[in-house]
Amino acid sequence: MNLLWEIGLQTIEILTLVFGILGMTLSLMLLFAPRATRNLSNLFNRSLDVDGKLGFLDKEIPTENFVYGHPILVGALLAAGSVFAFLFFLFKFDVALFTLIFFGMRDQSALGEIIFQTIAWVGRVACLLGMMAGLGLVLAPRKLRAIEQRMNRWIETRVLFDKMNRPVKGLDTVFFRYPIFFGLLGGSISCLLIVLSILNLLH
Repeated sequence: MNLLWEIGLQTIEILTLVFGILGMTLSLMLLFAPRATRNLSNLFNRSLDVDGKLGFLDKEIPTENFVYGHPILVGALLAAGSVFAFLFFLFKFDVALFTLIFFGMRDQSALGEIIFQTIAWVGRVACLLGMMAGLGLVLAPRKLRAIEQRMNRWIETRVLFDKMNRPVKGLDTVFFRYPIFFGLLGGSISCLLIVLSILNLLH
């Protein structure tokens, strides 16, 4: 696992070096050839039809007929699965072991323990809710359905899609209005990224 961790870190460092080089190239172009940079920006500008790509989120997926048509079967399966998962999170989920596997040495595992302890508690709470829902389906499916219908809310995503589909040209205008400032700023940041990534790769 430590080998995988090292491979992941080196991959991040290489990607940082690549993005640093790209940023430095764009910054130099912005400083010495702003017109060519603007033409390149116009060439790569594209309009993405978000409504067409994500419109399926507005579709209603009916599951009530199956769930409430077989409440005892679905409720028993849900309760049994929740009990099994709850017992796993309560007795078999070893936070120290998972932390050691994913974060390595114990003296550097404080963050890992917090993360996996949070996962354990969230899993237990979710399993308890699943058991309650399963028992509700078995014992009182009509009452559970009434509660679910009161909690149902329709979230309109059309407004969000309309905002995302609007072209934003102000960013390019700001960059090309002050090419020297943004060129120096981008070059400095890119230079820092390149130096740090090279030092980490050589370390």
